[in-house]
Amino acid sequence: MNHFKGRHFQKDIILVVVGYYFRFSLSYRDIVELLRDRGVSVHHTTVMRWVHHYGPIFKALWRRHQTDHTKSWRMNETYINVKGHWTYLYRAIDSNGLMLDFELRKHRDYAAAYHFLKRLLTTNGRPERLVTDQYRATLKAVKHLIKQDYLSKSAHQCSKYRNNLIEQDHRFVKRHRVRSASFQSIRTASATLNGVEIVHAIRKIGFYRKW
Repeated sequence: MNHFKGRHFQKDIILVVVGYYFRFSLSYRDIVELLRDRGVSVHHTTVMRWVHHYGPIFKALWRRHQTDHTKSWRMNETYINVKGHWTYLYRAIDSNGLMLDFELRKHRDYAAAYHFLKRLLTTNGRPERLVTDQYRATLKAVKHLIKQDYLSKSAHQCSKYRNNLIEQDHRFVKRHRVRSASFQSIRTASATLNGVEIVHAIRKIGFYRKW
């Protein structure tokens, strides 16, 4: 499928633009300035539309080509501000720090935790270890999934120390938002974070393979 058909700019320019935005803490106008210095004229709203369009495409393509993961996982959520309100980015990584899945939700509750964990387990199979925090809604979701045989009781662990790996990994998403424009809707926030997470995951896979 040609995701660049009908665009007024070449594929390479679009990929560089969205890649810069997803990788670094830049605003749309920062990207415009960088392009202008290289002889490319593009409006900041065009950059915004590319970011919102290609973020979900990045995630869909990434899902098709996920690499193998370890069977020891860390799951947690972090806060994301959307138009003055807190939303919650659920994330899961393996013991090497490689991304398993992520999802932005409006609420931090049982339904959000259950939905995320069920998809995580359905897509990636049963882990030998799943480490979570002790938040009540998350524990309730885990217990329900154990009853439904998605997860073995012995595999689940609650440990703040063991969950430090994913707590540290949250920082990339937080740092990316320092200079970027505030999210104005859950839809655009989710689309943008799709790209941010995938570019971060690709970078980590490249770093891990070097070693």
